[in-house]
Amino acid sequence: MLPEITVQELKSMQDANEEFLLLDVRNEDEYSLCHLNALLIPFAELPQRLSELDKNQHIVIYCHGGGRSSRATKYLIENGFPHVSNLKGGITAWATEIDPSMPKY
Repeated sequence: MLPEITVQELKSMQDANEEFLLLDVRNEDEYSLCHLNALLIPFAELPQRLSELDKNQHIVIYCHGGGRSSRATKYLIENGFPHVSNLKGGITAWATEIDPSMPKY
């Protein structure tokens, strides 16, 4: 089973100023609609852009609903990134449970 965190856990991490990288694996057009303060690396570009990520850093990965970020989490683990977590429910869960003013699509 892949490591996952909930949107409430992510909000707590942000509020506590914990050190982690938030990685958005959606496409640029989705990112332009709404996003969290995150590094955008679309899922299709991940293999070519691994060098932009620090294997020692905790990385929280999100997408629209959790599918692509689950695959990205698995991919990073398989490529030597031990500290990764998938954001359960993606940005849709964030918009529903944490920030209802965020646009949904």
